[in-house]
Amino acid sequence: MRTGGVNRVLLGLVGLALLALGGAVLAVGLGARPPSWWIHTGPHDVLLTRAERTRWRGAGWWWPAVIGALAVTFLLALWWLTAVLRRHRLAEVRIDTGDGRGALLRGRALESALAQDATAGPGVTHAGILLHGRATRPAVSATLQLEPDVDPAAALTDFTGRALAHARESAELASLPAEVRLRALRHRAERVT
Repeated sequence: MRTGGVNRVLLGLVGLALLALGGAVLAVGLGARPPSWWIHTGPHDVLLTRAERTRWRGAGWWWPAVIGALAVTFLLALWWLTAVLRRHRLAEVRIDTGDGRGALLRGRALESALAQDATAGPGVTHAGILLHGRATRPAVSATLQLEPDVDPAAALTDFTGRALAHARESAELASLPAEVRLRALRHRAERVT
């Protein structure tokens, strides 16, 4: 399972747990009878008694532990958020020049050239290209937006046979695997009079 799938499953489970807990507390607050094992017994019961809330307040370790736990939780949440939002775009591609030193090609330059070459194909109105993988073995994720009357198989064949092959040969790569998504532009219905 990919990272995105794991993130969605974890967020879904946390959301369901919070929804169930909040719904149960709301139901008890509105007068529903809770089961005997539930944390509070009625609408006028509190979740934490005064004794439970002030139990550790006098201990010297309590507030540093609470603040430390909250800080660690905040930092982990921030790290997770940046990991999710960060696009895993390949910054540069290493090209074997035959002299042992090699050369570096900017990833965005190759993405831009591949997108321009893809949109030059028949029926492709827009191409979104993303390089990912390793610098020595890049891969392409492409989204091609097609005009409504274009044959998707022909557009895919043109992209792989012309634009992708041209990029692979230009960068002197042994292979350039690609995942291509095709989307058709929607057009308005024509008015008949």
